[in-house]
Amino acid sequence: MGSKGIMGPVAPSKLDSLMATRSKSSHRWLQEHFSDPFVKKAKAEGLRSRAAYKLEELVERDRLLKPGMVVVDLGAAPGGWSQWVRQALGDSGRVIALDILDMPTLAGVEFLHGDFREDAVLSELEATLNGTQVDLVLSDMAPNMSGVDAVDMARTMHLAELAMDFADRHLRVEGTFLIKLFQGVGFDDYVRELRKRYAKVSIRKPAASRKRSPEVYALAQGKRAAT
Repeated sequence: MGSKGIMGPVAPSKLDSLMATRSKSSHRWLQEHFSDPFVKKAKAEGLRSRAAYKLEELVERDRLLKPGMVVVDLGAAPGGWSQWVRQALGDSGRVIALDILDMPTLAGVEFLHGDFREDAVLSELEATLNGTQVDLVLSDMAPNMSGVDAVDMARTMHLAELAMDFADRHLRVEGTFLIKLFQGVGFDDYVRELRKRYAKVSIRKPAASRKRSPEVYALAQGKRAAT
């Protein structure tokens, strides 16, 4: 019987390569995250998320908050935006937050735990409002990313459409809608739809938004009356 050749080292599988790439990417992200000045500032000031500084810049530039306002925060977890709004409003107004992820309690913030894409969750949010019109709708929602651009963009735009529909129904005339968007397929059409509904639409990139991120924020002010 002839002897079998000795098997050499097995080449790494595609999965191994992918995991190694992700591990390096995660390590770089962690290094960047903990050296980020906005992360350090949020920790020092007791804020739940560096994202609060994105909202702070966007709101203060246009003086979007006034005492007594009703604010709905879609995609609120871990609570950075809701926390900042609650502090800015003081004891006045209402802040209603919603997310598919759980969120630790924030004093003065009404939190609904559920998936915004589900009718039952939307109904619960509408019941919480109990006919009250909203002054400001915030949406920092984003889907879990798969890494496949076409899939991720479709999911992102679906959430954005749902948020715009919510604002159509519950935002008062002259109210404001602020939403995170990602530039790509469907972005231009979405902005065109906003311009039909609002007197002024601006695209902003706050300083706390990482430069390499494709995220931008659409600020739609002066909701038009339905025709």
